[in-house]
Formats: sequence, structure tokens, C-alpha cells
Amino acid sequence: MPITETERQRRWRLILGESANESLGYPLQGNDLAMDRALETLYDRERSASLSSSSPSVARWLGDIRTYFPSSVVQVMQRDAIERLNLHQMLLEPELLNSVTPDVHLVSTLISLRSVMPDRVIDTARQVVRKVVEELSRKLEAPTRQAIVGSLSRATRNFRPRHNEIDWGRTLRRNLRHYQPAYRTIIPERLIGYGRKRGSLRDVILCVDQSGSMGPSVVYSSVFGAVLASLPAVTTRMVVFDTAVVDLTTDLNDPVELLFGVQLGGGTDINQALAYCQSLVQRPQETIIVLISDLYEGGNRSEMLQRAANLTTSGVQLIALLALSDQGAPAYDQRNASALTALGVPAFACTPDLFPDLMATAINRRDLGQWAAAQGFVTARGEA
Repeated sequence: MPITETERQRRWRLILGESANESLGYPLQGNDLAMDRALETLYDRERSASLSSSSPSVARWLGDIRTYFPSSVVQVMQRDAIERLNLHQMLLEPELLNSVTPDVHLVSTLISLRSVMPDRVIDTARQVVRKVVEELSRKLEAPTRQAIVGSLSRATRNFRPRHNEIDWGRTLRRNLRHYQPAYRTIIPERLIGYGRKRGSLRDVILCVDQSGSMGPSVVYSSVFGAVLASLPAVTTRMVVFDTAVVDLTTDLNDPVELLFGVQLGGGTDINQALAYCQSLVQRPQETIIVLISDLYEGGNRSEMLQRAANLTTSGVQLIALLALSDQGAPAYDQRNASALTALGVPAFACTPDLFPDLMATAINRRDLGQWAAAQGFVTARGEA
């Protein structure tokens, strides 16, 4: 099909940049403006960027190019970015790495560029990622353990114990008001026992969207997944997806390796990811699936919603986290979020510091909508 004159002008405008506005007389609109900004950031020689204070914007730029350009072009732009945005120099010179404060945005940027990094750079990038992961683990592991273990203990308290299961200390404390002076003893109204031991008390599946915009969420999910996997009372699986689904459960013992198994970018097929997670469910009533995604579905939307309905009907607790990040209100597909909410699937964004309490609330089967509202989170409303 021949190219129209309008399309020809559009392409020349994108190639030549803003300086060609007057000569071409073709104003850009909508997605074309976003494409122009992405091209300008990379190819305008008067501008520069780094991965220090601007790392969030660099990570955003990497997500933008995946949104607006085909994968073959993205690969070229990424390679150019390593040279033009000082990423290559920073990665090759340790003294520059030491001057940068590693953070979640830097990690997501490094993971995004992993496929185009020279081999000699990978080890340096891995060191930076490990530093951030270890710092996050120190901050998040203790509250996560405390919240999860405490909630599991409450959820499995045994009020009809056999004789060898009675927790005598707790039983006596709970029944002190039933002390009988005449008999100089306590006659307990209720016996409290230890929870009966089993292989695991809850099955948790983290189903994480690895599209470019979800970079920080992927990093936090990896750390939380590793902590959950270390708890014997919880069986944890980690699944990441774009248009394909990858099970990274075997890497949960090392979140750095797990992150290097992630390929940020690409499209999104939530339906396919939920189908895989559904195949993992063995105990619906004891299973929690946390879908971490902005819900921009590129697959079959009606099948995705039907699958979500089937999961909840079977007894699975399905939670849609629009982001696991401290970046503020995320962009997400409001239509899909509302449709999921109407099916009984709570949909909201969560900050990392409150994720342990969220999981504790889910384990105890309390109302997550009320919990989110109490934290000040904006939750999606169901479709009328």
C-alpha cells in the first residue's frame, strides 16, 4: 500500500524533530507526541541523562519505548541509550557506580538493559542489584515474617484440641475468671490448643506483570517472594508474565538471580497468566493469588474475567494489586479494575511497607476492601 502524503510528513517530522515543525507544518498529537519525546531524549545531542537522580525518568523512558516502538526498534534504541545516556560509562567505571545511590528504579533500569549489556558489564550490574535487594530485605523481612507468622497462628488456633494438643499456658490465662475457690482450681470454659501441624497452611502465588511500566513492582515482588518462600507454613510460587508465562519459583531462594530471570517489556496476556496460576491451585480454600498488574490486557479480556470469576467461585482469594510501589497513584486500566471488583476481586495499589499487613489480612480472611480504605488507598469500584 502506498504511503500517503500525511503519513510521509508524519514520519519526516518524527525523524527531524521539533525544529521541523514550521517547515513541515505537521503538528504531532497523541501517541506521536510521546514517541517524539522518547526519540528526543535519546537523540537530541543537547540533552543528557544519567542514572542518578533521574533514574525514575530513565526507567519510565525504557517503558515508553516498549509501548510505542516495535521490539526490533527497541533493541536498537536500548543499545544507543547505553552509549548516549552515559549508562555504558557508569557501568564500566566503578567510581561512577559508587557515586550513584542504588535504588529500585536503578535496579529496574539495569534489568531492562540486561539483554544489551556487554558480558563484562553483567557482573557489575549484578553487584548493584544485590546491594539494593539486600537493603530491601533488611528493611522488609522482619515485618513480613512477624505479620505472616502471627496471622497464621491466629488463623489456625485450635479450639477443639485433643489432650496432647492443649496449650495449657494460654488456656489457663484465658480462663482465670473461672477459678473455683471451693475446689482451688480453674474449670476452663474453653480449651485452647496448638494448631495442628501440616505441610503448609497457605499457598501463595505471586503473579507479576513484567511489562516495562511494572519495573519497581517486579523488584519488590521478588524480595517479598523470597521472604514468603522462607516461611515453612507458606508454600510460595512466583510467576512472571508478558505475552508468555515464566515460573521463577526455583529462583526464590536468591531474589537477585530471580530478577535476572525477568525480562522487563513486551506485551501483556493476563488471561494466559491466570490460566497457568489456576493450574497450580490444589487447595482453593487455602490459596491466595496476588495478581500484580496495571491490568492493561492484551489477550482475551472476556476469558480473563471469566477465569477470575471461576477462581473466586472455587474459593481462591484473588487480589489485584495495580502496583506494589511507593511512586504514588499508578496508571491502570480502570475498566478491567472495575470489572474485577464487581466479581469480588479487590483492586488497588499498595505500598511496600504495607504489603505484609495486606497478606496478614488476606490470611485471616478479613475484608480487604475495608482494609485498603482504612489505609487511605483508592480502590476500584465495580461496574454498575
